[in-house]
Amino acid sequence: MTEANQVPQKVGVLGGGRMGAGIAHSFLAAGAEVTVVDINDEAVAAAAERISNDVDGSLRRGAEGTREEWLSRLTVTTDTGAFAGLPLVVEAVPESMDLKISSFRKIAEASPEAVIATNTSSLSVSDLALTVDNDVIGLHFFNPVPASKLVEIVVADSTPENLVDEARGWVEALGKTPIVVKDAPGFASSRLGVCIALEAIRMVEEGVASPQDIDNAMVLGYKFPVGPLALTDIVGLDVRLGIAEYLSSTLGDRFAPPQLMRDMVERGELGRKSGKGFYDYS
Repeated sequence: MTEANQVPQKVGVLGGGRMGAGIAHSFLAAGAEVTVVDINDEAVAAAAERISNDVDGSLRRGAEGTREEWLSRLTVTTDTGAFAGLPLVVEAVPESMDLKISSFRKIAEASPEAVIATNTSSLSVSDLALTVDNDVIGLHFFNPVPASKLVEIVVADSTPENLVDEARGWVEALGKTPIVVKDAPGFASSRLGVCIALEAIRMVEEGVASPQDIDNAMVLGYKFPVGPLALTDIVGLDVRLGIAEYLSSTLGDRFAPPQLMRDMVERGELGRKSGKGFYDYS
């Protein structure tokens, strides 16, 4: 499909939220033509704005080209038929198995020859692959995508070996570092990251220390770039709650979400996107 360390010339992204927009921007930065599909006109407009802002950021940091040239390679639409003929489509919809299965089927209908790469952070890539005839692999990007240097390549039971090598080349062409993991609950990154976050939330719940002091312990004591509670605010408490519930169901009670986490999500305290989480962003 492509030579090593090159991305496909044309790439699709299903879902233009924060992650999908960041993924689209990364492929634009690598020179690809990118088609983003989202559910309605409002979502399409929001996706276009997110990607344009990321492009502006790249240009301010000295990237080559002009805004017009970058955006001339971007299409944003509600029509999944726009994926027809694309060699690679990245699924970046919210972390729901039912929604992802529906999304996979829409991609497969539009582009039966495409490789489907899922951005899931915890769900079984092998189970998703069973729902379509396309080749499937996990490409788990990290938030915020433009700044993150890591992509987790998740190998499903049915993923061809040569596709793993191709995916390494794509990730390196994006200027990021690939790690390869087998399809297991939570993979490597989410399993470790959520484990640390859940214990930090339990410490807040038990009154051990304040969120700021817990984060400082990890940032200053263990060289974490961001504390586990601040990172949970960035990712979204609702997102991490969903991951924790899935890991608890597959790996046991050590991943059981603390009651404080459930209460905060119930109150709408989801982190940065809601203006309040463990920290106040209002």
